[in-house]
Amino acid sequence: MIRTNTTHQPLRLAITLLVSLLLAGCGVNDLSDLKSYASEVLARKGTRIAELPPVEPYEVYTYASSGGTDPFEPFFTEQKKSSEETAAVGNGLSPNFDRNKEELENFSLDSLRMLGTLELDEELWGIVRSPDGTIHRIQTGNYVGRNHGKIVAIYEDSIELNEIVEDGRGGWQERTAGLALIEQ
Repeated sequence: MIRTNTTHQPLRLAITLLVSLLLAGCGVNDLSDLKSYASEVLARKGTRIAELPPVEPYEVYTYASSGGTDPFEPFFTEQKKSSEETAAVGNGLSPNFDRNKEELENFSLDSLRMLGTLELDEELWGIVRSPDGTIHRIQTGNYVGRNHGKIVAIYEDSIELNEIVEDGRGGWQERTAGLALIEQ
């Protein structure tokens, strides 16, 4: 014997009736208002498009450099210090300004956090989080911090780097800095 639940039958009937009424309302075939609007638009008289203004001829100008200054040369030339002057000011040490900066050089060293290390192909990589929350994988030779800090060694609990900072007398000096592993 098959039993049917009679308590849900009125609900099913009501839902079926409601859906049928909604679908019946969608089937209106009266398009007379749309047809009358389309015929009105098509019956409008077209207007003439205004003419384009005449194109003015290009006036050619020839630059004659009659012994004057070259406009493509800089006005001021910076006098480079000789190696003797640099040695007198400092020890000849200076950062390489011609290389492309790495992403972690945009942050101060104290805002970076060492999270751990990763060994990959028998090489130890440092895992560092920047202040914006991004996790970075770094290795020996990468640059970090705003003081031209180059990573010289990575250990299980710290990262050692050499920074090149101004010495206050117009020269540069090297100093040791580091990142230590943060215990969580």
